[in-house]
Amino acid sequence: MAHKFKITTNPSGEYAAKFVYNAEIMFWSENYKSKSSAENCIASIKKNAPQAPIVDLTKGDAGKGYRFEVAASKDGQTFVRFVAANGEPMVRTETYKSKSSAINAIKSIQKNGPDAEIDVG
Repeated sequence: MAHKFKITTNPSGEYAAKFVYNAEIMFWSENYKSKSSAENCIASIKKNAPQAPIVDLTKGDAGKGYRFEVAASKDGQTFVRFVAANGEPMVRTETYKSKSSAINAIKSIQKNGPDAEIDVG
């Protein structure tokens, strides 16, 4: 399967969780001080993303609990955040010119995330 989660480290020794398709990074997390925090992020996505609602902030929608937020960037493009129940963003996407591309990224992680292997690089 071409979809997988990767845990990467940066030069400062911090860890990040990424959801990739082939070589393309679709979602990425903030940097964490511990590898276990990145692992917990992935476990939470695998468990909560498949049934998480999509909240379109560009239309004034609001949501609670685990959710995907479709948001507008400063340049008018669209990106997605996966938000935890406490309101903290867990991962985000790049910006897309079309909202449909952003929705496709959500559908991909919902469908392929739960069974994706985890590559610790």
